[in-house]
Amino acid sequence: MEIAKFVEGLAEKGRYHFTTEEAAKAVGSSYVAARSAIGRLRRKGTIAMPYRGFNVIVPPEYRRLGCLPPEQFVPQLMGHLGLDYYVGLLSAAEFHGAAHQRPQVFQVMVSSNRPGIRCGDVRVQFVARHNIGEMPTIKRSTPRGYVEISSAEVTAFDIVGYVKRCGGLNNAATVLAELVEKLKADKLARIAQLSPVPWAQRLGYLVEIVDGKKVAEPLAAYVTRVAKEYVLLNPMEEKKDDERSARWKLIINDDVEAEA
Repeated sequence: MEIAKFVEGLAEKGRYHFTTEEAAKAVGSSYVAARSAIGRLRRKGTIAMPYRGFNVIVPPEYRRLGCLPPEQFVPQLMGHLGLDYYVGLLSAAEFHGAAHQRPQVFQVMVSSNRPGIRCGDVRVQFVARHNIGEMPTIKRSTPRGYVEISSAEVTAFDIVGYVKRCGGLNNAATVLAELVEKLKADKLARIAQLSPVPWAQRLGYLVEIVDGKKVAEPLAAYVTRVAKEYVLLNPMEEKKDDERSARWKLIINDDVEAEA
């Protein structure tokens, strides 16, 4: 069997990923010969390789993209690598309907830092969260299976915790303004216990200014109980002679505005 026939057979069964080693065994060739044949298909645009030795079949509708959309291969790649993951930050916010600030990269949370992926026009950015296994997620269907997405509450915490990855504080506030109606107060308080205390301080303040005061109440109680010191609202800005929020134990060193 030729590699092209092997690939065609996978697509007919609805499977759009395979490893080079798997292809070599299926057609009874050496790894080097299989890699060479796959390389020819890549040059034709029918195959892409987002990760060394891991290939995806690219249907005609995605040929201009040069790869499958990331949500259609990242779950399979994470399974191949044996890694826990969830789609997070701005990419998760988009799944939750907060698409005002569409991300330029597909953001995936993993347990430790790893290099990003470039596959055609697709960019995947990996962001480390050490206790990823404790974070609540939800499953969303894709044409190739399903993908794990951070819950709305985890998404809110991560956006504030990794604000530099999300375009800054104003951008974070804009996303939270779109996300706030989906946040559950009790679930926010639960995620606070799994996150650094300053994240809860900043998130509570931002949720309040985007009309989510009721949702923020359990966070305020948590901050009152556990926060030991004042922290900067915007960790990317210097401390000046700024006002303070006693409720959130925050130094308000930035004027935050959510875009309408």
